[in-house]
Amino acid sequence: MCFRTQLNKSAHEIESRFRAVFSDPSRYSPQEFNGFNFPLTPVITNDQPKLIQLFQWGLIPSWAGDEEIRRYTLNARVETLTQKPSFKSVVHQRCLIIADGFFEWQWLDSKGKKKQKYLLTLSDRELFAFAGLWSQWKNPASGKVVNSYTIITTRANELMSRIHNTKQRMPVIPENEDEWLIGGNLKMANDRLVAQPV
Repeated sequence: MCFRTQLNKSAHEIESRFRAVFSDPSRYSPQEFNGFNFPLTPVITNDQPKLIQLFQWGLIPSWAGDEEIRRYTLNARVETLTQKPSFKSVVHQRCLIIADGFFEWQWLDSKGKKKQKYLLTLSDRELFAFAGLWSQWKNPASGKVVNSYTIITTRANELMSRIHNTKQRMPVIPENEDEWLIGGNLKMANDRLVAQPV
């Protein structure tokens, strides 16, 4: 799974890397993100590929009565996207979630009482993006519009199997970001990941 990410690069570096501009750069600051806090993080959506927007982590489907579902939609299994009610209506609403690292914990005993934290980055420590889906939801009580997303996960590769040794999952990093956005097949660049204990 993927519940904690980091983004340490400046707004200018992000804009240069993704050939897009922030809708409001003053609202962005480099930091670590905990999914269970439902933070606003930089994303690029398929309907506005030249714009970097801040969306809430934790997808809220348009039909949801409240925000509670978001704690269960931080991640979406690629194998069941078209089956799960939360995701099947937005499978064509693709996005890129911008990051330069994410964290996982390796269990050192059978019950997880002892854990080792790892930082996963690309080998060159450069910016990358997770493959995701996005949704727009209107709060029926307040009328507030919330744009949100989920990170797509897949089976762990050899590296991640050793680190995420309980769930055996990892976030998907698309090899061709533009192709992912326009609806192409999902080819992964996860073999470029390296891990270091922190």
